[in-house]
Amino acid sequence: MELQRSEDQGLPERKGQKRKLEEEIQEDREISLPTGDARRALLAEVTAQVTVLESAFTWRESDRSAAKRATHVLAELAKNEEVVNVIVEGGAVPALVKHLQAPPCEDGDRSPKPFEHEVEKGSAFALGLLAVKPEHQQLIVDSGALSHLVNLLRRHKDSSISRAVISVIRRAADALTNLAHENSSIKTRVRMEGGIPPLVELLEFTDTKVQRAAAGALRTLAFKNDENKNQIVECNALPTLILMLRSEDAAIHYEAVGVIGNLVHSSPNIKKEVLAAGALQPVIGLLNSCCSESQREAALLLGQFAATDSDCKVHIVQRGAVRPLIEMLHSPDVQLKEMSTFALGRLAQDTHNQAGIAHSGGLVPLLKLLDSKNGSLQHNAAFALYGLADNEDNVSDFIRVGGVQRLQDGEFIVQATKDCVAKTLKRLEEKIHGRVLNHLLYLMRVAEKPVQRRVALALAYLCSPDDQRTIFIDNNGLELLLGLLGSTSTKQQLDGAVALYKLSNKAMTLSPMDAAPPSPTPQVYLGEQYVNNATLSDVTFLVEGRRFYAHRICLLASSDAFRAMFDGGYREKDARDIEIPNIKWEVFELMMRFIYTGSVDVTLDIAQDLLRAADQYLLEGLKRLCEYTIAQDISLENVSSMYELSEAFHAISLRHTCILFILEHFDKLSARPGHLHLIQRIVPEIRNYFAKALTKPNPHKLRL
Repeated sequence: MELQRSEDQGLPERKGQKRKLEEEIQEDREISLPTGDARRALLAEVTAQVTVLESAFTWRESDRSAAKRATHVLAELAKNEEVVNVIVEGGAVPALVKHLQAPPCEDGDRSPKPFEHEVEKGSAFALGLLAVKPEHQQLIVDSGALSHLVNLLRRHKDSSISRAVISVIRRAADALTNLAHENSSIKTRVRMEGGIPPLVELLEFTDTKVQRAAAGALRTLAFKNDENKNQIVECNALPTLILMLRSEDAAIHYEAVGVIGNLVHSSPNIKKEVLAAGALQPVIGLLNSCCSESQREAALLLGQFAATDSDCKVHIVQRGAVRPLIEMLHSPDVQLKEMSTFALGRLAQDTHNQAGIAHSGGLVPLLKLLDSKNGSLQHNAAFALYGLADNEDNVSDFIRVGGVQRLQDGEFIVQATKDCVAKTLKRLEEKIHGRVLNHLLYLMRVAEKPVQRRVALALAYLCSPDDQRTIFIDNNGLELLLGLLGSTSTKQQLDGAVALYKLSNKAMTLSPMDAAPPSPTPQVYLGEQYVNNATLSDVTFLVEGRRFYAHRICLLASSDAFRAMFDGGYREKDARDIEIPNIKWEVFELMMRFIYTGSVDVTLDIAQDLLRAADQYLLEGLKRLCEYTIAQDISLENVSSMYELSEAFHAISLRHTCILFILEHFDKLSARPGHLHLIQRIVPEIRNYFAKALTKPNPHKLRL
C-alpha cells in the first residue's frame, strides 16, 4: 500500500521555481492589456529601444549609456506580463541577446570601460522577465542567449568582485532559471552549454543573493532531468548544499533544501549519496525553521528519505523529527500540513515508529485531517493512519479517541483514500483479539461514559462474531448501544442504530429473511386433490354461507387449535357443520390449502388477513410465509403500523424484520414525526432480540 501513485510519483511536486524578482516588481501595480492607440504607442516605444540597442553596440560612453537606458526601459515594461508579447513582437529578444556580451575592444585595451557589466545585467534582467512566459523561452534560446548567460556566470573569475559583477551574475542565474522552467529540452541545453559547473561554484560565492540565485537555477535544472542531477552531484555540489542547509538566512536554506529535494526525486542512488554526505540532521533541523517554505521542503524531503529503507525511517525518528512534524499538523498552512502528513505517512510504515508517532500526539490531529477538503492532504493523513493501525499498541487509543467513527463517517474525495480507509478498518479488525480485546473490555468497564460508548460502537463493527456474546452480553456492550438510542443527540442516536444494524448483520442468525422459511415440523399432507373435496369428508365448514369440505385427521395433524377443537370439550367436537365467522372465503381456502399441501402462494393483498387466520389457528408455518410476504412491503411510511401488526399477532419474524428496518433506515426515520415514540417502544424488544441472538449457539461451530 502506498500513496496515490507509486514511490516518488506520488510525492507532492517540488518544481524549479521562476525567479519572481520581488525587489524590482511592485506587487500592487495595476496590470492592463494595451489596446488600440496604447498598443501602437507601446510598440513604437519598444521599436525605438530596439533600434538603440542595435546601433549602440560599442564601448563609446554615449552608446553604453544609451544601451543601458534601453535595457532598463525594456525591463521596466516587461515587469507587466500583459505587455510581454508586444515587447517580443517588437524584436526585443535578438537585440537584448546581443548585449549579453560586451562589445568588442582592441587587443591590449585595458582602460576602464564605461558602464562595465551594467548593460549585460540589464539585458539579462529583461530577458529573464520575458522568459516568464513559456512561449518565449525557445525563441530566446534559439537567439543564442544560453552561451552568453553561462559566460556571464563566469565573470567573477576575470574581474574584481564589484557590485556590478555581483548583479550581472545574479541576473544571469535568474534568467537561466526562468528559461529552463518546466522545459526539459532547455534544461538539457543549459548542461550542454556548460552552465552547471559555474552554478555549482557560485554556491560558495561571498554574496548570499548570488548563492540563492545559483541554487535556484540548480533547483530548476535538477527537476526531472537525471543527466543534470548526475552532473550537479559530480561537480561536488552536495557538501556546499548541506552547509547551506545550516544557514541562518532563510532564503539560502530554502533554496538549498529545494535543490536537494529535486536531486533525490526518483533517484535512489543520489538519495544514498545525500544521506552519506550528512544531510539528514540539518534537514530535520529545518523542521523548526521560522521559514514555513523551508519547513515544507524539509518535511517533503524527509518523506523521500523515509522511502529509502527501514533503517532510515528509524533514524529520522531517533533524530527528533516526529514532534516538529506533528506540530506542523496544527498549522493553518495547508501545504505545510500536506508535507508533514506525507512524511509521517512514510515514517508510519515502520513498526518501530508507529507507537512513537501515536504516543507523541500524532493520532488525533491526523484523524482531524480526514475532514480536510484538500484531497492530497486527506489522503496523506489516511495513509499515515493506515500505518499507525498496524501496531497493536495503537489500536485501543485509535478506538478510544473515536478514530473508527471518523474513518466510517468521513467524506473522502478520491477513490484511493476510500480504499486506504477500508484497508485501515480491516487492519484494525484483524487486531481485535487477545490483549487488545482485553484492554478494550477494560475500557468498557472503567473508562468515562463517552469512551465506553466509542469502544462499544467500534466493536460492533470490528469484533469477531465469536466474541459478540463476551462483548455485548457479558460486558454490557449492548446496553451502551441501546443507551445511545435514548440519547438527546440525533448523531448519537444514529451512531447507535447503525452500530446495532452492523452487529445484527455480523451475527448470522440476525440477518433479515431472504427466503420464505420451511414448515417448522415434518408433516404428511393429504395433497391438493383433497382440498374442499367431499370424498371421505367428515367435517364441513360454513364460511360466508358456503360449504367447505374437510377431513378431521388432516386438521388434527395440522395444528393444536384444530386438535383442541375436535379432541377437547368444545361444541365443535361432534358437529358435522362448523360455522367459521370473521374469515373471508378466500382467506379460509388458502389456509386450508396450506394445511393439505404444506405450501401456498401468499400475495400481499391477502397476507395480513391470512396472518390473522394463521395466528388464530396456530399455523406457525403459514404465519411465517405471511410474515415473509408482508416484510417485503415494509417502508418508511408503514413500518410503525407493521410493527403494531407483528405485536398483535405474535409475528416474531415480522417484528424482527421491522426492527432491522428501523435500525437500517434510522437517519430517514429520525426526520419523521413520532420516531422517538417508536424507538422507545422497540428498545425492550431490541434488547430481547439481541440477547437471544447473541447467546444462541453458532450452527457453524456446532458442525465443526
